[in-house]
Amino acid sequence: MIKPFLSVLLALVGSVALAAGPGPKLLNAGTNISDRASLQRGAQLYFNYCASCHSLQYMRYSRLAEDLGLSEDQVMKYLNFTGAKFGDTIKANMPVGTGDSAGGEDWFGKAPPDLSLVARARNDGPNWIYTYLLSFYPDPTRPVGWNNTVFPNASMPHVMWDLQGVQVLVQPEDGEAQGDGHSGPTFELIKEGTRTPEQYRQDARDVATFLEYVGEPAALQRERYGLWVLLYLLLFTGVAYMLKHEYWKDVH
Repeated sequence: MIKPFLSVLLALVGSVALAAGPGPKLLNAGTNISDRASLQRGAQLYFNYCASCHSLQYMRYSRLAEDLGLSEDQVMKYLNFTGAKFGDTIKANMPVGTGDSAGGEDWFGKAPPDLSLVARARNDGPNWIYTYLLSFYPDPTRPVGWNNTVFPNASMPHVMWDLQGVQVLVQPEDGEAQGDGHSGPTFELIKEGTRTPEQYRQDARDVATFLEYVGEPAALQRERYGLWVLLYLLLFTGVAYMLKHEYWKDVH
């Protein structure tokens, strides 16, 4: 009875793996959610380039201010463009659009998704976001004029092109080895942006860091508490050892 069950289980696992196929070759983002400056820069970039279309429905402005070390005035002035209240969740300003009304479904064919959990939903989420932001190239065959090697035929345009500039796809299959040792698509920058390539990579890293934090805000507290837990265990080990020594000193 066990052998047939194992055979079916292995067949299901194999079929899922084959259906998933090889994922995109991802670059190492090097994110660090404990870097508050990176989180602040990532939040600024996200709200200026992404928040008009993509909501963060599980994050509140008030929680964002607390974790990122920002005041209420700073958040409401520089990060809130929808007129929401300080305690509200973060929603995009773009209407969904149904029927005759204009909105995301009408413009892109599908309403832009909420990105609260994108860093957790994707394998190697921060690395996926980082590589995705670095992998746009012009494609006149697409409705929005852009394509992406990490997420082919995505409906999203390259909203940060003014920062990165315009790069064309040189080698779509196996290019030269990239910084993390993987080979993958290579690009050629044909129009410079307002940021240097290194600065734009930092921008992409900051956005990935911010979305990694949004996916699990409690991770900040968990990392801070972890040090105190280790110190407590170390202290308890010392006390337990002295107690054990006191109990057993007369046994011998």
